[in-house]
Amino acid sequence: MTRSATLALLAVAGASLSSAPARAQEADDSAPRRTRVALGPQVKPTYPGADSVSLRPYIDVSRTRGDTPFAFEAPDESVGFPLLRRDARLQLGPSAGFVGRRRSRDVGGVLPTVGFTVEAGGFAQYAVTDAVRVRGEVRQGLGGHKGLIAVLSADYVMRDADRWLLSIGPRLTLASARYNRAYFGVAPADAVRSGLPAFDADGGVQAVGATAGALKQLTPRWGLVGYAKYDRLVADPGRSPVVRAFGSRNQLSGGVALSYSFGPGVR
Repeated sequence: MTRSATLALLAVAGASLSSAPARAQEADDSAPRRTRVALGPQVKPTYPGADSVSLRPYIDVSRTRGDTPFAFEAPDESVGFPLLRRDARLQLGPSAGFVGRRRSRDVGGVLPTVGFTVEAGGFAQYAVTDAVRVRGEVRQGLGGHKGLIAVLSADYVMRDADRWLLSIGPRLTLASARYNRAYFGVAPADAVRSGLPAFDADGGVQAVGATAGALKQLTPRWGLVGYAKYDRLVADPGRSPVVRAFGSRNQLSGGVALSYSFGPGVR
């Protein structure tokens, strides 16, 4: 099985566990269930700090009941599902992320490879109002970079039930020293081989940016989903000689998908 196929299956599995949104829990449990599946392509940086992007599957699965709108999900949030809900606004649960491999040849063949990384952790999110949601994720790398990463986000959401939705909001990414050294540091021994200056990347803020998403329902069953994301590497990652020589401080992502809704509740 290819890596893309594996990621796709993991994403579907995780997303499908995220059944009804918090507000849907207030609906009549006997109401017909609706499911929406979105599938399409997306591009993301090949690895943190890369000046290239890789094509990956864009998959999302949402479920609700009756006329309750599907819960808002930011297009760049990691795979996860709520285990705890309080007051229909606070949600907590596990999350998982995936980071592509940085090969030695991607950085001139003079720096070590950083393997493909699975990140496991958790998230907490809170709906401040019906239009504003804040979320925090913390994940630990298992293999690969072996570091710790956290993403703080806020989204302003405008919508007309499930007919259309627009969202936009800032992003702040923080990483441990181990994470940053894997992608942005240059060890003294590697400096001798590469000709780059030795650089001991410390932990802290890694990037600041923003994400915008959109959804348009074309018919009761078919719709379009899309997003665009921009991150700017700052602090030590932004000053890294690795980024200056082989990468870019500007990190771009985006995707588009066709969605299909089905179930007894779809009319």
